[in-house]
Formats: sequence, structure tokens, C-alpha cells
Amino acid sequence: MSRTLTTPGWLDIQVNGYAGTDFNSGTADPDGFERARAAQRSLGVTRFLPTVITGTQAGMGECVRRIVEARASSPELDAAMPAIHLEGPFISAEDGARGAHPLECVRPPDLTLFEDLQALAGGLVRLLTLAPEHEGSLDFIARVTAAGTRVAIGHSLASSQRIREAVDAGATLSTHLGNGLPNSLRRHPNPLFDQLAEPRLSASAIFDGHHLPDSVMRVIHRMKAPDSLVLTSDAVALAGMPAGVYEGQVGGKVELHASGRLTMYGSDYLAGSASSLLDGVNNALRVSGLDVPEVVRYVTEVPARLLGLPPSGATVGLAVAGGKVTVTGVTGQA
Repeated sequence: MSRTLTTPGWLDIQVNGYAGTDFNSGTADPDGFERARAAQRSLGVTRFLPTVITGTQAGMGECVRRIVEARASSPELDAAMPAIHLEGPFISAEDGARGAHPLECVRPPDLTLFEDLQALAGGLVRLLTLAPEHEGSLDFIARVTAAGTRVAIGHSLASSQRIREAVDAGATLSTHLGNGLPNSLRRHPNPLFDQLAEPRLSASAIFDGHHLPDSVMRVIHRMKAPDSLVLTSDAVALAGMPAGVYEGQVGGKVELHASGRLTMYGSDYLAGSASSLLDGVNNALRVSGLDVPEVVRYVTEVPARLLGLPPSGATVGLAVAGGKVTVTGVTGQA
């Protein structure tokens, strides 16, 4: 038996690219951003934070400039991209924790660099992911959050004490909790348990079914839902593209499988996320056993409140059948 319902427009706080447009290429143009916007909107995402990852100051600045240019090109893009997420460059340099971020561009927190990027963005940087174990991080977090930017802990191997100190200084979020970590961690304590157990930290998580096993999704859900869990796609440029083998889109030769899993060609190693926020919602429904309105809060009310953004003006129509939702239509402006 199927039913229909409506929800506010969805918000994805971490999108690196979509529908063939790479927001970190330094070449993305308004047409590419529009393709990304339209493809996400068709799946319920009416607002998203284009995410600029670790790079040179000039390279990150160019990516920020192109986001600002795209927003200025149309009211639809302006409304759909209400803020920018900087994921780096102030992250861990350690293998595993660093993920795919270029080692040569990782650096300790630099307030002048951040302020330069914020100025280029016209104040749009609303979220910054960093590793608080760097010397000078605590004062940096306090000053950045005092100016209105939310700080998240991510790509980090910070100690238990440093995580507590970072939260005391103003950090309020864990970025893609359970990922951005080495394959092997100390049994306990470790950064995953410490962030799960910290009640003052909300958590974003990639519930695409590839980045986290069901057991970990259930643990994160039980620890952070209902008021502190944010679902994100962390999508790269190949999200929304047909299955196949690609080269040059996200670095190296990769294969996008029909399941939505994106791997390095010829291996099972993940090459990023090519899934949609809709996949995350459906996996959250599956592992939590909750009803749709309860899970939709993780892509509407919770992230908007975390970032200090107004409620969405758009409406998403959903069909619910067999424990899964599909998007039937979207109306309204972002």
C-alpha cells in the first residue's frame, strides 16, 4: 500500500559536485552549477552548500569566486546555494585521516587565510571543517565562530581532551562522522567514540550504504537522532551520472556502479560519494525503523537550525511504498 505526503525542501550541507560539475575544478561555470542544481532538485534537494576542499589558497579562492559568480547569475542559484562549506585546508596531514585531500596543501589554522577566503565569498562561508589537534586551533575556533561561521571537526585524529576543548571553544558539528579516519583506530578512546559521546556535537553522516555499514549507521542514529543528526551526500561530480567508467572527473580512472558505489577502477576502494541525499533518507528509514516525517527532519529542520538558515520555501512531494520514498515533484523557491 502506498501513500503520499509533502515535506519542506531538503538541505545538503556538503556537496563537492553533481551531474558532471566539479565545484573544486576551478573551471565550474554557471551552466554547470545550474545542471547540478536542477539534478539535485529533482531528487528533493532544493538547497545545498557547495563545498570547497583543501587546496592552494589561489585554487580555493578561484573555486569560491566561481560559486559567488554562479549565485549572481540567476535567482534560482542564489536561493539554492545559501552558503559555502570549506572542508580544509586546516585538517590532519596523517594518512587515513586526511582522506583524498592533497598533503602538500594541508596547513595549520591561519586566520588571515580564512578571512581572505571569507572576503572573496562575501561572507558566505557558513561552515568550516578542521582538525582541532593543530596548535592554535582553539583560539582560531573561538574567533571564527564569534564571527558567525560554524566550525565542524573532521579529518581529525584529535585526542579526547582536544575534542572537548574544541567544543568548549565553539565547535558544534562532526563532519561525515565515521569517515575521514584511518582504517585502524585505537580500541578506545578514539576520535569516533569521543565525538559520538559528546552531547554538544551534532553529526553529519553519509548514509549512502557504501561509506558506513548498517551497524555503524544504527549506532550514529541512536546516538545523535532526533535533534543532532544531519544526513549529507558528500557527493562528487559523478553523482547523478550514468553508471560506467570515467576518467578525469574526480582524479584517476574510476567506475560508477549501478548500485551508486563509486570505486577506483579495478578495485573496491571508494573514490568518493556518487549517491544522492534521497539514498541517505531511504537508508535512514531502513536502519531506524522510523516513519518518513521523523527522518526527513535530518535533511530539513536539523541542518537549517545548525547553520542558522531560514526554513525552506519549497515543498517536496513524496510517494511512500515498501518502506522507501520517491520524489514525485518539487514546487516553490528553494
